[in-house]
Amino acid sequence: MDQKELLTYYKQTGDLNALGKLYSPYMALLYGVCYKYLQDEDRSQDAVMQIFEELIVKLRRHEVENFKSWLYVYARNYCLMRLRKEKKITNVDIEDNLYESEQQLNQSDEKDWTEGDFERLESCLRTLNNEQEACVRLFYLEQKCYKDIADITGFDLNKVKSFIQNGKRNLKICMEKKK
Repeated sequence: MDQKELLTYYKQTGDLNALGKLYSPYMALLYGVCYKYLQDEDRSQDAVMQIFEELIVKLRRHEVENFKSWLYVYARNYCLMRLRKEKKITNVDIEDNLYESEQQLNQSDEKDWTEGDFERLESCLRTLNNEQEACVRLFYLEQKCYKDIADITGFDLNKVKSFIQNGKRNLKICMEKKK
């Protein structure tokens, strides 16, 4: 089975063997990503295993088109959130890195981000209406699923999806205007 078939099969059945086959080719890559951020061998190995455990639930909820790219961004965000909990980086650092990760998946041409880019991002996040900002932060920063966001905010599930979609679009427009 190829990746898409394994992913579909796992989503339908919850078969951990299928998830293991999907995940195992990327363990070395993920270890490298985790080590880059966590700077510790044991913590990086633990992170790789913890990410696998989180995927058991996450992959059954999320639509994933490109597993390798999605997994890379997920691992990166996992490490950033772990560092945040340990107070080694700030919320602004997290948001900047999460937005950059999203941009890398959506754009084939990567560019180096400057401090000005990060400042524009934070400024643009603040221009979103309260509902959009809350939903965008929960979805991208805290990696909450639509249902969890609806439970946290009290918004209808369709409203959550709309707030995220419109917030992302408005964020992109704002970033382009401030170039």
